[in-house]
Amino acid sequence: MKVVVIGAGEVGYNIAKVMSDKNDVIVIDKDSERAARANELDVQVMVGNGANVDLLKELPAFDLFVAVSSNDEINILSCLAAKTISQNKAKTIARVSNPDYIKKPVSQKPEVGVDVMVCPELSLASEIAELLYIRGAVDVEVFAEGKVEMIEFIISESNQLIGKSFKELRLNQVCTVGAILRESDVIIPNGDSYLMPDDHIIVIVKTDDVEKVEALFSPEAESSKKRKKRILLIGCGDVGFYLANMIDKDPWIDLKIIEQNEDRCLEVVDLLPHSLILKGDATDIDLLKEEGAGNSDIVVSVTDSDEKNLLCGLMAKHFGAKKIIGRTTHPDYIPVFEMVGIDIALSTRNATINEVLRLTLGTSIETLRALPQAQSEILEYLVTEQSKIVGKPVKELHFPSDAIISMIVRDGDPIIPTGDLEILPNDRVIVFSKPEAYSKLNKLFK
Repeated sequence: MKVVVIGAGEVGYNIAKVMSDKNDVIVIDKDSERAARANELDVQVMVGNGANVDLLKELPAFDLFVAVSSNDEINILSCLAAKTISQNKAKTIARVSNPDYIKKPVSQKPEVGVDVMVCPELSLASEIAELLYIRGAVDVEVFAEGKVEMIEFIISESNQLIGKSFKELRLNQVCTVGAILRESDVIIPNGDSYLMPDDHIIVIVKTDDVEKVEALFSPEAESSKKRKKRILLIGCGDVGFYLANMIDKDPWIDLKIIEQNEDRCLEVVDLLPHSLILKGDATDIDLLKEEGAGNSDIVVSVTDSDEKNLLCGLMAKHFGAKKIIGRTTHPDYIPVFEMVGIDIALSTRNATINEVLRLTLGTSIETLRALPQAQSEILEYLVTEQSKIVGKPVKELHFPSDAIISMIVRDGDPIIPTGDLEILPNDRVIVFSKPEAYSKLNKLFK
């Protein structure tokens, strides 16, 4: 596949890095330093304005056009130009941050030449919001228009499920276990599998059954459900405001925000009437103590500075905060953050990369969520009448051993699959898969 990436910042660089293994990639950026860094990859680099039509006309034919510069308007204009130049043959993806352009993390804007518009900041805020509501979860992703959720839990030493086989527990009556992460091993479970302390378990569950799954895998969180949740939010930039706006009206959340920029405080104070907004520097130890960081159920640090997010998170942890969520602009830092004491580290990069991968893996894929910690992905396929699996029961599909059907959504209703369940046209099939199974899966769903 021929891929053009506009913008060689952190997001663009990592997209080019991921795509360059099996695709011909051209990276365009007007900043010579960023272009020089991208030149270290196995890609072709051009220095220039990604919205310059004359420059784009010089490019060889391309299949995918990804505009992820820091300027929303350049990203949209370059996609529109790419559509015209390719005579609507190329798929386009634009990254935007301005809420005037986008109201949900991922949407389609064909009227301006954008097949997929992604807001990484809104996507990250949505993910954090899900984590706030599902107690004990360390990762959450929503599928099938909100009807199905992927949740990752860490099994505590006191969990009563430890040592019992899955066929004994009959977990498939409540959810599907996609994988168990045990130290460096990724286990696709079967009936004889069992849980051990500190295992990370990834489950696929109906949204209506999330509380049942919480009670199974994180029972220690049950005691805090009957009172308001105290949340301290550090930073009210794009990500912080998106998150605050999602939870501001929740009567079960007591939200306190610390923002260093006085103009920003004045800008958002009327937009967040139920939150307490404080002007101050959250790296000030006395301020964190005075504002009760140690008594917080969750501290979320989402400033634009990785160092500040790490420092504030560690100080709040030291003071006694129960859970720390920290943002990093460098996805490679995520394991470092979590190694030194941040409970959950997240990056804005992943939303855009997930959409790029979705468009390159296959036309039948509706949603894709990469799980780097599991070296796997969760794929949502839309079954067509031409799909090879139509009319066959699950037990006869000859499914790859590195993949598992986790949930089927039929006419809006999520169904936990059994061996006798037949796949029908228009079913949405959610699959947990390792990379080795992609080619076989695409043939089955093609």
